[in-house]
Amino acid sequence: MTSMVAVTGADGFIGSHLVETLVERGHRVRAMVQYNSFGTRGWLDALAPDVMERVEAIPGDVRDPASVRDLLYGAEVVYHLAALIAIPYSYRAPRSYVETNVLGTLHVLEAVRDLRTPRLVHTSTSETYGTAQRVPIDESHPLQAQSPYAASKIAADKLVESYHASFGVPAVTLRPFNTFGPRQSARAFIPTVISQIAAGADTVELGALDPTRDFTFVRDTAAAFAALGTAPGNVVGELFNAGTGNEISMGRLARTIAGLMGADPEFRTDATRERPASSEVMRLVCDSDRLRHATGWRHRHTLEEGLKETIEWFLDPANLARYRPSTYAI
Repeated sequence: MTSMVAVTGADGFIGSHLVETLVERGHRVRAMVQYNSFGTRGWLDALAPDVMERVEAIPGDVRDPASVRDLLYGAEVVYHLAALIAIPYSYRAPRSYVETNVLGTLHVLEAVRDLRTPRLVHTSTSETYGTAQRVPIDESHPLQAQSPYAASKIAADKLVESYHASFGVPAVTLRPFNTFGPRQSARAFIPTVISQIAAGADTVELGALDPTRDFTFVRDTAAAFAALGTAPGNVVGELFNAGTGNEISMGRLARTIAGLMGADPEFRTDATRERPASSEVMRLVCDSDRLRHATGWRHRHTLEEGLKETIEWFLDPANLARYRPSTYAI
């Protein structure tokens, strides 16, 4: 039987891939897109017509409780991905992160509670762990808010935890580690390396090159969300990491991308693109055993496979035109 599911943040990078995945699995999707005067639906506009035939795109904003309630009405599952995610901008405008990430999550929780939505899949982030105190990082690792963004996500996660404990809200939390792939924001590391090399830069300017990260291809992250949406009820109230268990330094990653693109630029750290010293998260590597045991999920793309597909997508002139090499700073 076909079910109707709802997605907040559906117009974004991961959200649009999740919409595709859900449609492929037979669901009808009600997708919240942030209203704008240009009449666009974000990355949903890039999806194939046969996918969009099964998607109802609804303008809305998680900061508005009425539009959240309208989105969730009649949904079997709601996937809550709407958030402000750019870490550098969170230093400049922290209140906006609280309003969207914390209050927006509160509005989703209240709607789920009132409408008795059968399941909420809430999105966390590996940034809530801060620099690893031990590796690989499992779900019991201490939380460390090393940026206003991370603090807002910890607050949202704790709201979800509290609503499950206090009101029995059927929520499960997914904590993806670094996700990459087609449609990712130009401010992210991988797109900025690709776009600068594609623009012919002899010197690629980046943030810190020493930190290590665990990168997951976006379709694997989308599959993790979908798995938790349909997993048995014993996952409710639980938290799950999603990652590959492999780490790579940002410097090595940049060189790997350059090699795949047949380029040999110089990589230089631009101080304006670095985080404050005590705010930099130096090491993240995921333990996703709990998710594998609960749902059977595992990542299916190697880093190199994902990078090749991402590079190919970005080098399409129609896609590359959307990106400016200088936009990584904020």
